[in-house]
Amino acid sequence: MVLKKWKKVTASLMLSIVTLGSGMTFVGAPQASAAANAVPAYEVKFLAKPELVLNTDGTPRSEVIQTLGLNSTPRNINVEYFDTNALGLDQQGWNVRFRKKDDKNNYELTYKKRYPVINGDINAALTLANQEGFDKSDDNYEAEIDWGYGKQTLSFSNTKKVDTSATGVQLPSEQAALNMLLDKLPGKLKNWTSSNWGKQQLTQSRAYGPITFQRYEGTWNGQELTLEVWPIRNAAGTGIENIVEVSFKTDDAVAVSGLRTQLLQLLENKNWLIPADGLKTQTILERY
Repeated sequence: MVLKKWKKVTASLMLSIVTLGSGMTFVGAPQASAAANAVPAYEVKFLAKPELVLNTDGTPRSEVIQTLGLNSTPRNINVEYFDTNALGLDQQGWNVRFRKKDDKNNYELTYKKRYPVINGDINAALTLANQEGFDKSDDNYEAEIDWGYGKQTLSFSNTKKVDTSATGVQLPSEQAALNMLLDKLPGKLKNWTSSNWGKQQLTQSRAYGPITFQRYEGTWNGQELTLEVWPIRNAAGTGIENIVEVSFKTDDAVAVSGLRTQLLQLLENKNWLIPADGLKTQTILERY
């Protein structure tokens, strides 16, 4: 009987937490540790002055191509974003993108969640994202820090691809694109604030765009770099203005700051830099 009672007491201790009089806590069984924060890659982005870096036909000037090591032949990409008229997805930090590259035989569907980085505190943004379900263990989403002129943004992107026989940058009808986006809708967005919230928002969405932009790729300072020319509707809605973005991506968290400084100084020295931040997605949602 004594042995049986001891076994019961031992089992009870293993399943409980006993707080001792000294304030120490005895833990009978180890607790599961939370997943670590995601490890982001970096994309450095700067806006350039279109009147100084582009020809009148919207192509980069020869000096720009030579200085940045760009190919003179661009890749064409057609893109549109989906949101409600009230921008319900955007208000929760979500963007849904549908695009077609001229050299690919598929559509690219991207669902992206953004978090602002406050006062350069990337860890705080990563921790908040972790608390909302984006952690190191989730390999469906790619974590990235978008680092512009004055601010940083953390994003998590889930990209799906759908095969197509469409050529060039031709997009399907708005409804067909929306149906594909709904079909591939990831669970995090679908149930973001409540069950089926994301599905309901996306079902009520419309296309913002489309916009066909040019991406010039090259190598600068041993680093892959791109220059994109986005012909976007102007604020008055009376015409088109070009937004020019120079960017590079890297997984090297140590080297990124130095590379960014070098590119910033180059653009400043050439008087090509616009000393401001700009978010293309936000501009498109506001103007279309």
